[in-house]
Amino acid sequence: MKSEELLYASTHEWVHIIEKGNEKFATIGISAFAIEALTDLVFIQLPEVGQVVSTGSSLGEIESVKAVSDIYSPVDGEIVEVNSPLANSLETFSEDPYGEGWIARIRIADQAGVAQLMDYEAYQKQCAEEG
Repeated sequence: MKSEELLYASTHEWVHIIEKGNEKFATIGISAFAIEALTDLVFIQLPEVGQVVSTGSSLGEIESVKAVSDIYSPVDGEIVEVNSPLANSLETFSEDPYGEGWIARIRIADQAGVAQLMDYEAYQKQCAEEG
């Protein structure tokens, strides 16, 4: 996936939305900006399939040598798939944050969270302001 084609939460999660039938699914991950800020990653707590999440709620944690950070759900829905291999290959975040570095797929239950997401340009502006 190209970073320019994704949507972003203010908490640095990226979102790629697809439709299958009459349902929408969001693949989520952490932006390259956030990965660079965290630096050396040492652990990730992934969400569980079947877990119901709401916009802004924590669905897991990522730990670096600097800090432990929550991973927030950018949408409301149910976790339908988790990228389990990430737990043993954290370097994937740095190597391919917008491809193989995805964290989870969520069946979207409510479109309200999607409307709050930023496009690439707005997200780049936020990152520039954060330094």
